Amino acid sequence: MSTDKKNHPAEILRTLQLAIPVVVGMVASFSMNFVDTLMAGRLPDKEVALAAIATGGAIWSAVLMFVLGVLMGLQPVVAQMDGAGNRAEGGAAARQGLWIALGASVPFVIILLSGGALLRLMLVDGEIIPTAVGYMDALTWGAPAICLMLLLRFFSEGSGNTRPTMYVGLLGVMLNVPLNYILMFGKLGMPELGAVGCGYATAIVIWMQFLVMFFYIRWHHHYTEFELYKHWDWPQWASISRLLRVGLPIGGAIFVEGSLFVGAALLIARLGALPASAHLIAINYSALLFMVPLGLASAVTTRVGNALGRGEPEAARYAGLIGFVIVLFTQTLGAASMLLVPEFIVRIYTDDAAITAIAVTLLFYSAIFQYSDGIQICAAAALRGLKDTMIPMFINILSYLIIGMSVGYYLTFNKSMGPAGMWIGMIAGLSFGAALLLLRFLFKSGQLIRHPKTGL
Repeated sequence: MSTDKKNHPAEILRTLQLAIPVVVGMVASFSMNFVDTLMAGRLPDKEVALAAIATGGAIWSAVLMFVLGVLMGLQPVVAQMDGAGNRAEGGAAARQGLWIALGASVPFVIILLSGGALLRLMLVDGEIIPTAVGYMDALTWGAPAICLMLLLRFFSEGSGNTRPTMYVGLLGVMLNVPLNYILMFGKLGMPELGAVGCGYATAIVIWMQFLVMFFYIRWHHHYTEFELYKHWDWPQWASISRLLRVGLPIGGAIFVEGSLFVGAALLIARLGALPASAHLIAINYSALLFMVPLGLASAVTTRVGNALGRGEPEAARYAGLIGFVIVLFTQTLGAASMLLVPEFIVRIYTDDAAITAIAVTLLFYSAIFQYSDGIQICAAAALRGLKDTMIPMFINILSYLIIGMSVGYYLTFNKSMGPAGMWIGMIAGLSFGAALLLLRFLFKSGQLIRHPKTGL
């Protein structure tokens, strides 16, 4: 694609058409966590409830990130097949992905049921553990459903239809609020379950989201040529292996990135319920804003994969670069909110002065890493569109586990900086990762332009 043929507004518009439904869906889905946190902050034992949701949710999130990444491998595969006009092959790949989703649900359940031992191993404050274990036990019921729902979601996004992600996300929010109210506070004759109640509410919502996604894809004409439900396929190990070669490194990369944040939550929980609660509020708002570049990343993967499937590596590189332009704008808005109105943001969650003082400070650190966080997720997504997943995984290991966690642990405990030390570690890890992933995309996309057959 030569420069004179590039239509910047059209490419931005098409990327946003794909991204906005995903962003809305991701924000809506994450709003379930926001609602959980907001409602837990109104419980009588709010410090313990907030800390339990933070630590129990950290175990859930750690496993979910790996499973999500493995299943995400289906998206670039379907996108490239769609770009090449081989849609039925994309449907066949998704049927094989079903076996990966079912297989992933087994260790997911086992790890959640072992969550108490993991929290004790991490030396989490003993006051928090019983409630956190109850919360994880409740979430366990939703583990199989979220694996199946994610499979269908990434199939749909790879096919170029991102609206179902928005629909199921909005459905989740609408169901989560009343279910939380009933189960957490003991309404309509139900027992008052507190923080554990929001775990059961989340599990119920996930099953409803899966069913909506299943029937939407079954009935909508967009998916007809993919023939996803045409017949049943038993496992075909060659096809599963191809999906895993793409998906496992993605799962590893996302797990490592997530481990930086999960590890931060668990290490801060060692400091007690007060700093853990403040950290939960700051990271919850940060993660809510992160849904915007995360949704954009899905669109970038699809656009890059489609272009490569059509045999147009220059267009694939261009789609990735457009993603970087958009993400710089979105991250500017997010950072501005944290710098300009941090007290207002924290007050949405709690009126506790001690928690507020710490959380406001942590939001300042979050504002600093907004650009690096957006760039790294966009670069990783563009590389997924190229099906380049192994090197990014090693970049994440170096950036987040070795640099981010080491710096964070040293500053938190050796320099006694408290939770701020872990947040400085996150800044270091994300910045290093963003630089390396961006350079990797520029190198890999340039290599494919020079040698286009290597990308097909």
